[in-house]
Amino acid sequence: MPNKFFLYDYKVCDIVTMRKKHPCGSNEWIVANVGCDIKLRCRGCDHLMSMDRTNLEKNTVKVVKPESGSN
Repeated sequence: MPNKFFLYDYKVCDIVTMRKKHPCGSNEWIVANVGCDIKLRCRGCDHLMSMDRTNLEKNTVKVVKPESGSN
């Protein structure tokens, strides 16, 4: 059940589109870890950073859930 206090339900491997671009030119990040802080990996240069949930929700434009593998 999603938490009613948060806008987005971040999970590992979600692709997050941010408002501002990273210096490498990409604005898409992959969620690497969810905990007290959320760790993100840049899709352009593979840079790893952590951000608290409130700042991440302010800067998020959209969240794309990964497609489940079907055989």
